Amino acid sequence: MCLIVFAWQVVPGAPLIAAANRDEFYDRPASAACNWPEHPQVYAGRDLKGGGSWMGITEDEGAGGPRFAALTNIRGPQERRLDAPSRGALVADFLAGELSAPDYIARIAEGAGAYNGFNLVLGDRNSLYWFSNRGDGDERNGKALEPGIYGISNGLLDSPWPKVTRTKAQFASLLCQGAPEDAYFEMLADTTRAPDVRLPDTGIEIDLERVLSAVCIETPGYGTRTSTVVKLYAHAPAELHERVLQ
Repeated sequence: MCLIVFAWQVVPGAPLIAAANRDEFYDRPASAACNWPEHPQVYAGRDLKGGGSWMGITEDEGAGGPRFAALTNIRGPQERRLDAPSRGALVADFLAGELSAPDYIARIAEGAGAYNGFNLVLGDRNSLYWFSNRGDGDERNGKALEPGIYGISNGLLDSPWPKVTRTKAQFASLLCQGAPEDAYFEMLADTTRAPDVRLPDTGIEIDLERVLSAVCIETPGYGTRTSTVVKLYAHAPAELHERVLQ
């Protein structure tokens, strides 16, 4: 997952609403969102190479109701290790397990440095946490999120990248309008690239920085593979709707 915007405890009756794009190489095999045979309560897409996921929910009604987890990679080409474990396992293991978000974060925190950079957002209808193995603040121990609208791409939470600030603003507007689901997918399909003066410097060449600045990325070998909208309701089953693009 390379862009996610989400509203936490903002909309009455829907503690969490999230809209996200997954960007990946087209030749990396993956399956569309479905119930996993070995964990029927998990409903998520699946990376068929690493076995994990980038975003998913559970359909069971545990103590906090359905659970949610999403992951974005942190761009750090100089830090990338080819022998690092798959980050998608962090989403899959939380959804398949029974630990609360803070207990799960406590379990994985010590070994988080073995992974390439990531952001992890996880919780249920009662609480939501952000955890990252980069940065030097509360995110290293898991940060309980206050009500609000948030955005993450391939930097830390709410890093002011153009695609993050633009999509957060549009997302907030759609929420205020009570817009239909199609409007969120339209937002996620935006291929507009940011002007050079607003591009972040993430250690890659400027031409690639331009390409990756779009909400929906299109290149010959890499781009936005799926768009997803998730809703956790206070008194109804969770919903995950996905559109597969590539």
